[in-house]
Amino acid sequence: MSWLWAIVVGLVLGVLARGLLPGRQNIPLWLTAIFGILGAMLGNTAAGWFGVEDTAGIDWARHLLQLAGAILIVAVGTPLYAAIRGRGRRTA
Repeated sequence: MSWLWAIVVGLVLGVLARGLLPGRQNIPLWLTAIFGILGAMLGNTAAGWFGVEDTAGIDWARHLLQLAGAILIVAVGTPLYAAIRGRGRRTA
């Protein structure tokens, strides 16, 4: 069941990251979920580095770090995906 939870959280984080980034991100929904999952993993790792991975109550710091990680992964991954798909090239 934890894999299903990771997909749902990843999708939510990916959609939030896409919404917070300026411009349009031309990536499919499945890639949004993968980027969100990777961002959540990055945020959890950063939370461990900062010592806020497990706090009393709601882990706001960890959740904000997860969202920041998702924003970073979407911002970096979208142009890479466009370049691989051939949509990142400019024509003269």
